Amino acid sequence: MSGFKTTLLLAALTALFMALGYPLGGSGGAIIALLAAAGMNLFTFWNADKIVLRMHDAREVDAQSAPEFYGLVRELAQRAGLPMPRVYIIDQQAPNAFATGRNPDNAAVAATTGLLAMLSRDEVAGVMAHELGHVKNRDTLIMTMVATIAGAISMLANFGLFFRGGDREGHGNMIASLMAVIVAPFAAMIVQMAISRTREYGADRAGAEISGSPHALASALAKISGRAEMIPNPVAERNPAAAQLYIVPTHVSELFSTHPATEKRIAALQDIAADMGAIPAPPRASALSPVAPPQPPRRRSALDPNGR
Repeated sequence: MSGFKTTLLLAALTALFMALGYPLGGSGGAIIALLAAAGMNLFTFWNADKIVLRMHDAREVDAQSAPEFYGLVRELAQRAGLPMPRVYIIDQQAPNAFATGRNPDNAAVAATTGLLAMLSRDEVAGVMAHELGHVKNRDTLIMTMVATIAGAISMLANFGLFFRGGDREGHGNMIASLMAVIVAPFAAMIVQMAISRTREYGADRAGAEISGSPHALASALAKISGRAEMIPNPVAERNPAAAQLYIVPTHVSELFSTHPATEKRIAALQDIAADMGAIPAPPRASALSPVAPPQPPRRRSALDPNGR
């Protein structure tokens, strides 16, 4: 089903590219748009995760550079029966996280420094378990492709606003401008059709099962939701379609929103907790450090010239 939805998404976005190309350049513009869309679809399938991570200026970390965070993700991946994903940190105050990659073998998870500083360890575990739930449910391919392709369509639409072609009466310019005005809502509609809101409920359930603590995930959602609406997110402001990647949408993503209301998600997690017989854990103030603590200098051994 995921492959079928991805195919429909690519077909719809390709058709939209052609529709934009025609008023910008006539039949020749439509053909150029078709070729560009075909090339972009192929490139995006293999490289969408890299594009999204670069878009967020994410830096990859490992067991040496971020031992707590990396170790937590490794523990959760083992519980979920997943290959170890690549782990990234985004230097951004807005608290959020997302998963990307075309399949579990090529997955990556990312969290912002704002999220790691704000949440307790159990809450961070709930959030990252949710993201691994997306990986396990194979949601990440279509999510990542939507973020990159819809962003490209928005850029093309913005270009249409500055189009200066057309006949002497400016008909071409008027049509291009009209297309630019209507294309963002149309692209948003495609995004919402392609990505069902039920995937967030599915990832929440998977996250609760992986972490073993639905209450911690519910607590994290409540905290993130309040802050994410107040703190600016430059990436989502430039490309609102990217917001559907996040565990909680931002204040600029209403048009492209693919998430259920946070209150409904929290209520569903409370039901899951009751089914699991989970007991809320006492609050813990400690948060994960996004970087490794300074290490004391190691003493060189007289038996080993390399100091091992």
